[in-house]
Amino acid sequence: MTNDITDGTGNVFADLGFPDAAERQTKTRLAMAVNAILKARRLKQAETAAILAIPQPKVSALANYRLDHFSVEKLMTFLNALNQDVEIIIRPSRDDVGRVSVLALN
Repeated sequence: MTNDITDGTGNVFADLGFPDAAERQTKTRLAMAVNAILKARRLKQAETAAILAIPQPKVSALANYRLDHFSVEKLMTFLNALNQDVEIIIRPSRDDVGRVSVLALN
């Protein structure tokens, strides 16, 4: 029995073959930042809905990472509503493929 191990790309969505892998990864990382802030603030879903100006069922979707109905822009707006700055930095790629990355500074 051999154990063939394949190194991942760093994007689980690409590894699983999703055609929109980069967008899915960006949305997931933004949602992780939003959810971390909400958890730290111990906000109830109704309070979160008021702050983010969305209905409570969408708060539940966000908390459970069902992100199909959220755009990258909307997730950045949520971060702004939570008193977070979002910076976009554009620079030459280090290789032949441009990438989008999300870094959360605490």
